[in-house]
Amino acid sequence: MSTPFRSHHNSATQGRQGSAPVDQPSDRTTPDPTPRPDPEPSADLSSKDPDWWRQAVVYQVYPRSFGDADGDGLGDVKGVTERLTHLAGLGVDALWLSPFYPSELADGGYDVADYRDVDPRLGTLDDFTAMVTEAHRLGLKVVVDLVPNHSSRLHPWFQEALAAGPGSAARARYVFRDGRGRRGELPPTDWQSVFGGSAWQRVADGQWYLHLFTPQQPDFDWSHPEVRADFRTTLRFWSDRGVDGFRVDVAHALAKDLTEPLRDLGADASGGEDALSRLAPGTHPFFDRDEVHEIYRDWRTVLDSYRPPRTAVAEAWVPGARRVRYATPEELGQAFNFEYLQAGWDAGRLRAVITDSIGAARAAGASATWVLSNHDVVRHASRLVLPPGTDDNAWLLSGGRTPPVDAAQGLRRARAATLLMLALPGSSYLYQGEELGLPEVAELPVEVLQDPVWEQTGHVRKGRDGCRVPLPWTRGGPSYGFGAGGAWLPQPESFAEYSVEAQDGVEGSTLELYRTALKLRRKLLQGETLTWTPGAGDGVLDFARHDGWRCVTNLSAVPVPLPEGELLLASGPSEDNGLLAPDTTVWLG
Repeated sequence: MSTPFRSHHNSATQGRQGSAPVDQPSDRTTPDPTPRPDPEPSADLSSKDPDWWRQAVVYQVYPRSFGDADGDGLGDVKGVTERLTHLAGLGVDALWLSPFYPSELADGGYDVADYRDVDPRLGTLDDFTAMVTEAHRLGLKVVVDLVPNHSSRLHPWFQEALAAGPGSAARARYVFRDGRGRRGELPPTDWQSVFGGSAWQRVADGQWYLHLFTPQQPDFDWSHPEVRADFRTTLRFWSDRGVDGFRVDVAHALAKDLTEPLRDLGADASGGEDALSRLAPGTHPFFDRDEVHEIYRDWRTVLDSYRPPRTAVAEAWVPGARRVRYATPEELGQAFNFEYLQAGWDAGRLRAVITDSIGAARAAGASATWVLSNHDVVRHASRLVLPPGTDDNAWLLSGGRTPPVDAAQGLRRARAATLLMLALPGSSYLYQGEELGLPEVAELPVEVLQDPVWEQTGHVRKGRDGCRVPLPWTRGGPSYGFGAGGAWLPQPESFAEYSVEAQDGVEGSTLELYRTALKLRRKLLQGETLTWTPGAGDGVLDFARHDGWRCVTNLSAVPVPLPEGELLLASGPSEDNGLLAPDTTVWLG
């Protein structure tokens, strides 16, 4: 039986793969479905403490799916501004804005045509400035995505390189090489794209260029001084406009070994984490090379020239011992902890990851980071209830039916996992919609998919659209309050009861749990250490924090004794007989 969907805004999907951009202006805006007084602005933490980010809660906004102010079906910068009171009322410290730059949308905006402007479909620089101003008024910091490994093929530099021809100075900013074979008809190496297929694309004059992602995303050559200088300019451009920090996309890929002859990798050609583990650290030709750290030490001089210094966090899919190098105070300061996201609902794995992550961050002079969902992975309200060993892609291809998912249990685990994460020392990164308990929209029909992974892999991998479906703000309307019209991806009818309107002020709702937890976290969270409680049972995580407040999570399938103490907050109902129910977290005073 198929899942009913609201009809989506077909024209809003234009612009992908070079189609004409959407341009359907409207003077209609969507009112906030839950009118409430502006929250009291939070203290401007960075004005008092330049290390505000060490314990922050950062909320990721995927702008195309957050709020649509002009009714064209695609989220925009004004739509973000209109919803900032939601974030301030939620209690987060900062928002991280995924790419909003001019883009062909070959990879959801991560193919950037101009690093110092706003995509006209999403707004203007003035709109961006207004958003930053309003965020700061509400006490929210603003972090923006930076995509330095590759540009869009529409970037002026790449267009110049195509026109200039082989051996030109313009091509030296990218990675162009002659092909192999009698007529250069074979790629220069066997390197594979992260999205599938060869990492090389041939152009009309016979040369090939490197793209570790889609062919629409040519890789820069970071040994070129003009590339380095231009990104220093970009860092200053956004910092001068009030941006408080940067999330660095694919931070481990910038430096490459391009000495001739380029070497094949055989079984390791895709450059995944398994390949990195089989090669000597720092020796892979395009991932996690030691030279990449010179780039970030240079960036740190730019970031530290501001008062307060600008923050940065690395997206580096590398083993933990290597990842912390990106997070030192001399480089970016933080790095995402994907081992935590990948640990699943397993007490032993989670405890090991938590212990190792805190220790590694402390040794690097950084703070730990924690994340459960983002724009690239299955939402944790669905992922955490999949049986161990489940292939996420196979589950998505089945429309979420094989294996079937217990949505109620998934939500229980998601809520428990969130309270566990928020009790940990360091920074927590939330993904838009998780405060509503949104599940993955696994049942999206293939004909509406926008993620390039679907086409790039020959319809083998379904991609990431299921976690990028626009948010529901109201119970009704053509896109549940996302905008005045439809949405660029269809929303299931079940979104109505997940909406902000349906949960606002409702005791026990996931939205109110997040609001309560974040408010309480501000009062409780101090220091960057924890102490594991001896004697915790199998499947139980139990640790104490500053002044003895305590977090206990039951990941087992049976109730366990509830420790003594004042119950400050629970992710769900506890047993009446002094037991902690399965899939439940409590904070105790």
